[in-house]
Amino acid sequence: MAKQKQIPKRSEVEKQFTWATEDLFATDALWDEALENAKVYPGKLASFRGRLAESADTLCDYLQLCDEMQVKIERLVNYAMRKSDEDTGNSFYQGLKGKIMNLYVAIASADSFSTPEIISIPDETLAGFYEAKPELKLYTRKLSKIRHYKPHTLSDAEERILALSGQVTNAPGETASAFRNADLKFPDITDSEGNVLKVTQGSFVPLLENPDVNVRRAAFESLYHTFAQFKNTSAAFLDSQVKGLIFNAQARNYESTLHAALDSTEVPVSVYHNLIEAVHNNIGYMHKYVELRKKLMGVDELHMYDLYTPIVGDADREIPYEEAKQIIIKALAPLGQDYIDILTEGFNNRWIDVYENEGKRGGAYSSCGDPHPYVLLNQKDTLDSMFTIAHEMGHSLHTVYSMKNQPVCQQDYVIFVAEIASTCNEVLLVRYLLNNTTDKRERAYLINHFLESFRGTVYRQTMFAEFELFMNELAEKGETLTADALCEKYYELNKFYFGDSIVIDPEIAYEWERIPHFFYNFYVFQYATGFSAACAIANRILTEGEPAVKDYKKFLSAGGSTDPISILKYAGVDMTTAAPINEALKLFGELLDEMEELMK
Repeated sequence: MAKQKQIPKRSEVEKQFTWATEDLFATDALWDEALENAKVYPGKLASFRGRLAESADTLCDYLQLCDEMQVKIERLVNYAMRKSDEDTGNSFYQGLKGKIMNLYVAIASADSFSTPEIISIPDETLAGFYEAKPELKLYTRKLSKIRHYKPHTLSDAEERILALSGQVTNAPGETASAFRNADLKFPDITDSEGNVLKVTQGSFVPLLENPDVNVRRAAFESLYHTFAQFKNTSAAFLDSQVKGLIFNAQARNYESTLHAALDSTEVPVSVYHNLIEAVHNNIGYMHKYVELRKKLMGVDELHMYDLYTPIVGDADREIPYEEAKQIIIKALAPLGQDYIDILTEGFNNRWIDVYENEGKRGGAYSSCGDPHPYVLLNQKDTLDSMFTIAHEMGHSLHTVYSMKNQPVCQQDYVIFVAEIASTCNEVLLVRYLLNNTTDKRERAYLINHFLESFRGTVYRQTMFAEFELFMNELAEKGETLTADALCEKYYELNKFYFGDSIVIDPEIAYEWERIPHFFYNFYVFQYATGFSAACAIANRILTEGEPAVKDYKKFLSAGGSTDPISILKYAGVDMTTAAPINEALKLFGELLDEMEELMK
């Protein structure tokens, strides 16, 4: 299928390029039937209220019911979500989403008793349950995770108050999102030919990629001069957000908001600080990157609005979908035949919804695992699109290995490890492409693509993580997050991270206003740690071969069977140290040197 010039209606897309939702439910009627059957679960759950500590049999019956329910409800959810994403304007499937969400809420409400009851079971009683009912040992990990929160779990009445406060503490993020995406309007700009160009949150980065510096500068000023007018409003949103995090952390007896956030994924706080320290110690590579960009662009002054425009052109080419799949298969061959077999099965059996159609959800993702993963693409037959395929199939195969090797109660893996399998595929792909080209310009183009990903994922996300830590620590001292304090800190961080080879334009001080991730509660650092871990794993696979692949498969197969730090150690990566980050940053430096040599 050639690159599309006109976006088709969903009904016009060839079946082979659509995902097989019939593998979930053959018809909408069968989905409705399954939904009706699933409506018994709130009642079944409620029948266990007040009884989880009465016997080993009762506790085991409850946990087995949860497993059964999870499988059935996830199928219902995935069918409704996938069908809705095919065409977001289809009101029928929007209705299905509403139906299953109503059931989901009813289940959550009926099950609200379980965590307090499981926590309240005395240790000696639970030990006796394990002896009396060996089947319960399958749930040791699940029960231990729940009981881990005992010091942070309150009375029933207090828990109810915290639950009710959720709508209030979530409000700043929701309000800020509506403000940024719906209410804020930015002045139009014009290019050298007099064409009017719209500046929006979505068009901003593409405009910064424009080869015309005047377009880039105009877009930069349009966006940030507008944000500057609302800096106090934006600061109030963030101040309210952080106050909500502090309220929850203190209510649950956590040392800080950072401790509360990382405890939910069992990641030591030291990992967060190690990342920032390691990036600080290797900041020279980032400064060298900026210096090289200035040199290659041939400008007297490099500005913040020059950071996205390509510095290596004329090497990109059209890569048709079928060709991209074959290249990916070759690139991932070091992962072994079993990996390639599953990958090929996904390519050949409609796991993927490939091309854009009217109303289709944008972006890309991998979701679901039963009966198989579902991957959404909006394929454009470019180098970026090929990397997206490799990335999303990395997620998919992680899910497949986890589901094949873990019981239902241990299949889910936390976000801290979720981006590693996907990024590892990208690293293996770029290494394969580099090893199979002798053309200097193409090689420079590929290195530049990887360097840009690295800069955006490791350095930029670590800068975000440092800013987020600053906000929380300042608020925890009782200070108000004012616009002036936030702008001053954000400007200082940009000066430190980008160095002296670039003009740190005053407008960049307002960039924090447009970053939604600052409402995600210490989320962004995981992009940087995941990318670093993936680089280390890919390097082991390519240098050590089968032993490293075997370790990596153990990581992929672990699901949520233990904490994420221990799972990563299966693959030979210890994220409690700075070693993986240092190794990744060293690779960044080596590729910078090669890039400089190629561009002479």
